[in-house]
Amino acid sequence: MLRPIRALDADAFLCSEWSGRLRIITYGRGIGGELVSQNQGVAVIGPDLVVLGDIKNCRVLEVYGEVRGTVGTEHLRVHPGGIILGPVKAGSAEVNGALTGEVTVTNLIAIGSQGRVTGRVRYGKLALAEGGELSAEVRNIPPQVSGDFQVAVRQGRSVRITLEDISAVDPDDTAQTLSFSVSRPVNGYIALSDAPSAPVERFSQADLEAGRVLFVHRGNDASPASFDVVVSDKAGATSGAPRTVKAAVIPPG
Repeated sequence: MLRPIRALDADAFLCSEWSGRLRIITYGRGIGGELVSQNQGVAVIGPDLVVLGDIKNCRVLEVYGEVRGTVGTEHLRVHPGGIILGPVKAGSAEVNGALTGEVTVTNLIAIGSQGRVTGRVRYGKLALAEGGELSAEVRNIPPQVSGDFQVAVRQGRSVRITLEDISAVDPDDTAQTLSFSVSRPVNGYIALSDAPSAPVERFSQADLEAGRVLFVHRGNDASPASFDVVVSDKAGATSGAPRTVKAAVIPPG
């Protein structure tokens, strides 16, 4: 069943509110739309249509016309003739039209031979086809640290740090090029499994994935222990302020 909707001068279209496929189209010189029961979270902006408003919470957004407003989508496709003017946040993007504004693409932004991107761009990975244009302040997306930031260690012993405890995430770096810096160790130190008595101040995501990173407790009591970490990538971008990993110390017995 089709249901008309208004498309021009809308405050916001929330793709997550639609149970089916939202296709925004033109009827002659007027504005209208239709709802087709398939592909939840997919919005298509038809040609010759200008949308003045925000489009958010989309799984896929296809733009053949023009959008003037904030865009939020998991995947963005700007087709030839399509235009977006405004801030964009997307998981990935394919641009064969025009994209202007402050653009953040977590993973890959692919600019095709007919694509043109201008403004400020932060990205995970970038692909630029011959003929495509990129006239922007371009920045690499910095790495992030995830995990529960907690370990448990027996008093005077060591524990292996796992990917559930801490892990680095960066779409355009490998495990070998993501480096952890260690600071402010309390009642213990970080070591690698092949030299457990030698404290280290750096280790890589590859070391973590190989199970080589240890926290070694040193102390005569079960007072809490901890250490701080910051991750940097090959471009020198960091995860920001240090994150504290807390170690619960289990007394002997």
